[in-house]
Amino acid sequence: MAYIEGFPLSSENKTNRDTETILMALDQISQTIEVMNSVVGRLRDHLHSQEGSPDNQSAAEERSMPQTRAERTLH
Repeated sequence: MAYIEGFPLSSENKTNRDTETILMALDQISQTIEVMNSVVGRLRDHLHSQEGSPDNQSAAEERSMPQTRAERTLH
């Protein structure tokens, strides 16, 4: 039998607590993914803004290449 703060935890209460913990973890993962997507978008915007500069002439060549594995969207 599980205990919380010295008191026995019923099976139903343990299941509810486990479900709540899982939901909180999933919410944190979702928030992390949103932040990472935002960072990736900002990095892409930055790279696209740099494409016009003379120092980055190879960017147009890279865009004309087929997609690499890292650029594919995973589902």
